[in-house]
Formats: sequence, structure tokens, C-alpha cells
Amino acid sequence: MIAPPHCLPFGFALSAVPAINTGDNAWMLVSTALVLLMTGPGLALFYGGLVRRKNVLSVLMQSFSLMALITVVWVLAGYSLGFAPGNAFIGGLRYLGLQGVGAAPNPAYAPTIPQTTFMAFEMMFAIITPALITGAFAERMKYSAMLLLLGLWSLVVYAPMAHMVWGAGGWLSLGGKVPTLDFAGGTVVHITSGVSALVCALYLGRRYGYPREPMPPHNLTLSLTGACLLWVGWFGFNAGSALNAGGLASAAFVATQAGAAAAALAWTAMEWWRNGTPSALGAISGAVAGLVAITPASGYVTPLAALVIGGVAGVVCYAMVAMVKTRLGYDDALDAFGVHGIGGTTGALLTGVFATRLINPAFGAGVPLGGVDGHWRQILNQLTGAAVAWVWAAAATWGLLWLIDHLIGLRVAREQEIEGLDVNLHGEEGYHFE
Repeated sequence: MIAPPHCLPFGFALSAVPAINTGDNAWMLVSTALVLLMTGPGLALFYGGLVRRKNVLSVLMQSFSLMALITVVWVLAGYSLGFAPGNAFIGGLRYLGLQGVGAAPNPAYAPTIPQTTFMAFEMMFAIITPALITGAFAERMKYSAMLLLLGLWSLVVYAPMAHMVWGAGGWLSLGGKVPTLDFAGGTVVHITSGVSALVCALYLGRRYGYPREPMPPHNLTLSLTGACLLWVGWFGFNAGSALNAGGLASAAFVATQAGAAAAALAWTAMEWWRNGTPSALGAISGAVAGLVAITPASGYVTPLAALVIGGVAGVVCYAMVAMVKTRLGYDDALDAFGVHGIGGTTGALLTGVFATRLINPAFGAGVPLGGVDGHWRQILNQLTGAAVAWVWAAAATWGLLWLIDHLIGLRVAREQEIEGLDVNLHGEEGYHFE
């Protein structure tokens, strides 16, 4: 078998005839469905409960619409730009319209499952990543602008980053010039979406009335339910990134659980210490921050290291959301940057600190990372990968916002924002569970 590039140890070469393993394929199809579950209903309910009552339907609609839009974009061109043979920065055009993508495995990525399954699994990552950004501009962007922005973003930002980190021959892949560890998407998914979310929040400006008027979540029961669905779906996200049903999937599964649990407790402890009471909102925010931070490390670290990564992420993301954001005054409505941008960056860097081996899923064995010197080199590589994601996501997102703002406008009218987006953008009023 040939191990996927994002799991292949440095200097490790394999050659064998790929063959479909039905157990691996069954696990990957389940993982694919779990990752889709993360967007709808997971993220939709998580975000939907956090906004004001007059905007809940618009937020649910954003996540649902992206499930459809990004599927079309991915089939037409996204998968090809991410995973077809190309250069070090972007894939080629071989798989446009999924030409040549069928039941046979692609040995460069997943030698024991059909390429169609691999493509579908990666599609779900492409769907949830732009959906995360919607949390930053919630309650104030036009629906048409959202569709245009995030459809283009998936091609301009996500596909190149996916190719650089996970694509065969990618610049940041383990076989590339700057080998970067990103087992399941800390850099590709969370840094890019989180940084882009911050750029959106800064470009659009604050919601009317922020921060003078209180804007509390309208239904934390929905958000807690969504967070639970995200937690469950994340096992497909991380353990599924092993691309087989072997020991590596089990290791990533355990690390994911440990990271989320530690972060939920750490965030709750910080909030309890500062405010005197632990909140449901804090607990679920901490859990998501831990899931974000453990994502790049989940296949490379021990359970004890996962606890440390989650604990650090819970404290760091809490400080960003509860203290730094307030001091700086920007309006990241649902803290997409504070949780995903900062959590993803924290996890990416700590992966270099705690990764103990580069596991080869073809053999269920590992190759040592290389002692202290190896860790320092890897930390520098992790820093480089994170910096590339920050710079590219910020620059490209700002350019897309500027273009769309001049073409059709980004922000709804003041009167529409005050009255609510449910009625004004969709002509409907959401069910408020009363």
C-alpha cells in the first residue's frame, strides 16, 4: 500500500498494488456522513442558537445552502484543484467534473478505498470550512453576497491550501519543501476559515448597536445540541482522516475525545474563576476550541499530549474571546476567529511540540520524529505552514470582499438589519421553539 501524503513519514517510500478493502470503505463512508453531520445539523444549530431571534433562520439557511453550493463547486472544479496532479501550490484540471474519478483507488492518497469515497470525504471538509466563516458576519451580510463570496473562497483559498498541505507534491505536504503536520485540517480548515472570518468582521464593520446593545444568544438549548452533534461528527473528521479502519483511526479517535474534554473543562474553569459561575455557552465553546486544536495533532500525539493541547487551547481561546476581542472592539459575532483561527493556530504549533511519531497507516507502525532537533525543525515548519495560511487567507479574502462589495454590495440595509434577516432576506419567520 501507499500511505496518504499527509501521513507518510519523511523519506518513507512504498510501492504496492492498491486493492479495495471493504472494511476501510465502510468506515470511510460512515466518516463522510459524520463530517456532513457537522455542518447540518451540527454547525447550523450551534450558530443558529447563538444569534438573535430575528436572524435564526438566516443563519440556519447559510449552513444548509453551503451544503448544496459547495457540493456543486467541488464536483465541477474544487476536487481537481485540490487533489489532481499539479504544481506545489495548486492541483491541475485532470478531475474537472470528476472525470476519471471512479471505483478504482487513487494510490497517491487512499489505496484501499475507491477514489469516489475519498473525493466525497474531502468534499465534506470543503463544505464545513466556509460554513465556519459565516459565524463572523452573522446578522449583517446579504444572502447573495454570502453565496458568491464563499463559493469563490472555496476555489481561491481552500483548494490551494488543501493541495499545498495534503496534495501529492504540495509545498507544505510531508513530501514537500516544508513538511507540515496537519492530520485532519488545523491549518487547511480552521486557520483559513478563522482568519477569513476575522477579515470579514473587520471589512463589514460592527452590527448596528454593537457593543452598546446586549445581543445574547436567543436559544442556548439549540447551541448545546449543535455542539454535541459537532463533537460526535468530529470523530469522522479526525479518525476518518486515517483513511482506513486500522489502529491510526483508533488513536485519532481517542486523541479527539481527550482534547475536547480537556478544553471544555479548561474554558469552564477560567470562566468560573473570572465570573463566579460556569456557563453552558462557555462549556460548549471550550469543547469546540479543543476539537479545533486537536485536529492537526490527532494522528501524531499520545492521549496525554492531547489532554495538554486541549487544556492549553481552552485557556488561550477563552482569553481571546472574553478579553482580547472586547479590548480590540471588533465584532466577530459568533467568535469564529477566536475559536477556529486561534484554536487552529494553537493546535498547529503544539503539534510540532508534542508529535512523537509520523505514523504510517499502511503498517500501523511509526517512525520517530527525530528527538529535540527534529521537534525544533518541525515547530519551525508548523509556524511556516500557519503563516502561509494566515497570509493567503487574509489577502485573498480581503480581495474577494472588495470585489463583491463593488459588484453587488455585501451588507444589508440598516433597516433590514434592525428588523431582522429572516423576514427581509427570506420572506419567512423562523420557528423559535416556544
